[in-house]
Amino acid sequence: MPAPSTHNTLQRWQLQTALSLFVGYSAYYLCRSNLAIAAPLLIREFGGRGLNKEVLGQIASVGVLFYAAGKVVNGVLGDFLGGKKVFLLGMVGAVAATVAFGLGQGVAVFFGAWALNRLVQSMGWAGLVKTTANWFSYQSYGKIMGLLSLSYLFGDIVAKLLLGQLLAAGLGWRSLFMAGAGLLALVALVNWFTLKRSPESVGVAAPPVSPENLFGSADPTTEQPASLRALLRPYFRSPAFLLMLAMSFGLTAVREAFSFWLPTYLVEAAHLTESTASRCSALYSVFGMVSILGAGYVSDAWLRGQRGLLILVACVLLLPVLLLMTQPVDNSTWPLLLTSLTGLLLLGPYSFLAGAMSLDAGGRQGAATASGLVDAVGYVGGTLALWLTGRLAEYQGWGSAFLALALLAGGTAVAALVFYRTQEQQPTPTLALE
Repeated sequence: MPAPSTHNTLQRWQLQTALSLFVGYSAYYLCRSNLAIAAPLLIREFGGRGLNKEVLGQIASVGVLFYAAGKVVNGVLGDFLGGKKVFLLGMVGAVAATVAFGLGQGVAVFFGAWALNRLVQSMGWAGLVKTTANWFSYQSYGKIMGLLSLSYLFGDIVAKLLLGQLLAAGLGWRSLFMAGAGLLALVALVNWFTLKRSPESVGVAAPPVSPENLFGSADPTTEQPASLRALLRPYFRSPAFLLMLAMSFGLTAVREAFSFWLPTYLVEAAHLTESTASRCSALYSVFGMVSILGAGYVSDAWLRGQRGLLILVACVLLLPVLLLMTQPVDNSTWPLLLTSLTGLLLLGPYSFLAGAMSLDAGGRQGAATASGLVDAVGYVGGTLALWLTGRLAEYQGWGSAFLALALLAGGTAVAALVFYRTQEQQPTPTLALE
């Protein structure tokens, strides 16, 4: 039992760490949500030079592909180099890439700058997860990752409201990119001073990690893995982890499609202005925040940690919502209601996979890699979904795009059912190696 003064010191550092990570990761979205917000303006300005919804979807898809690749590489780097270093490098890189995009004059520059932006932004979550694994006990993984998972929704909301307001004030899309880059640079500077790598770096004892992590008999207090092979091998021997990858593919695909195309959908289908669509699209993220908090509570208090069951139920309920969105509408209320319901059903279950479930699987040695692998496979799905929904919306209409997303939700429900039946109905559910 730690002395009261030591315990209080650890709690103060944990609070500062959580706040720094929350604000820092939220700020990443100033240089990430900006493309979705600027999409209608980019199509209007460069439409005569070949930038339609299909091409913009391709730009977003290439970005997600680089993001997926970066998730693996930067997850491994996070476990070897440390969370703080990777977290801050991602911010600096995102600032540079956003400035380059804002100065761009054509489609080729947009492809390159956005791909670079998403590549370096993949450092953000890897750094967050690694730092969280260092600073917090496995007994609080669900709670702390639920709170930190709100950061990407909070950041998305703030970015859309702030940048949407700048649009309403008359700023162009280039000014939006420069404003986002400047604000992220300021947050990076603050995080440099407030974020610490681990408890040991400030003379505090490290909290315990999950005894059921995939590294088994390895020292659970060791922060750095012994080798790359020792780091990666356990994940691909775990059936439960492979099922997590399948669920991540489907849920991330639906999430990426909604996050990127929602403002454009509201402009075209609900007939809102660009600034109003930007602000109204924040409802999706607001309901997503409720979803994350509610899903964490339900899985712990009612379902005894059976997160696969909750993912299954959410996907089953999501299916009719997406199918309703395939129908044409003649008012703005119905699209806003359905997109809000999508956020409520989708984002809580989605947050489990690269959050608490990855921390449990990876422990202190491999948390960033576990999260990176889960997210990487997910963003491969996101890449395909962004391209496919953009193409379908361009040539067949939004109804066909949402039908494709409904099929993805159905496939994810099947994977969740297998996970629940094979893992969570066992007497002692674990992420077993065999």
